[in-house]
Amino acid sequence: MEILDTTLGQSDTDQRLDALARRHARAGNIGVQVLNVIGGQAEGLLDRLPEGLRARMGDGTEQALKLAMGAAQRSRGVVGEQPGWLTRLATTAMGAAGGFGGLPSAMAELPVTTTILLRAIQDVAIEHGFDPAEQGVMFDCIQVLAAAGPLDHDDGSDIAFLSTRLAVTGATLNTLIARVAPRLATVLGQKLAAQTVPVLGAAAGAATNYAYTSYYQQMAHVHFGLRRLAIDANRDHGELVEEFRKRVSRDPIKRA
Repeated sequence: MEILDTTLGQSDTDQRLDALARRHARAGNIGVQVLNVIGGQAEGLLDRLPEGLRARMGDGTEQALKLAMGAAQRSRGVVGEQPGWLTRLATTAMGAAGGFGGLPSAMAELPVTTTILLRAIQDVAIEHGFDPAEQGVMFDCIQVLAAAGPLDHDDGSDIAFLSTRLAVTGATLNTLIARVAPRLATVLGQKLAAQTVPVLGAAAGAATNYAYTSYYQQMAHVHFGLRRLAIDANRDHGELVEEFRKRVSRDPIKRA
């Protein structure tokens, strides 16, 4: 009996890499739109936060990420896989509520939004045929949160997380979280500052949450899309990441 070879050819591989590069570009455009709404630059946003809060963001984010990982996984037994638009709607509504009350309500809303972001990443993993309950996929979901964020999208750091690999063992989970937390703390600090822009309030909160959810969904599609492509094309994942990087560098995102 003849066995058909279903491995993707180079042409199909190139098409899927091009599609992932377009997703990456859309993620960057989302951040530009938010900066236009709040009237600022990402580099100066953190300066709007109280100094004491900035100093606590790192430890607070690491703890929140640990809690979010457990909460997102447990929620799968209560609420099944959700369409991406519904997740964006939920976080947008929470962002509006958080921004309406200023910094205190934005801080209170932050852990819940972090959990939903992680859950949204898990849903994307499922779309690409991966089980978020598997430890390796769980690590990948957290790793997506190491992306630079929608407001910092012009130096290649937004895809640096793609090549960061750790051996998947029980002991490395805390190591991974500790590695991701500083980057995520900066990203979430920018989000907090954007939500507390004077006058805009709820509108800024809704816009930033929509942007953050959309951004991490797109980056999750890039991450898990490359993993799926490596399987379907029987190619080395590292080689595909490099081909993807070349495509992104040939057509860099231009900030408005």
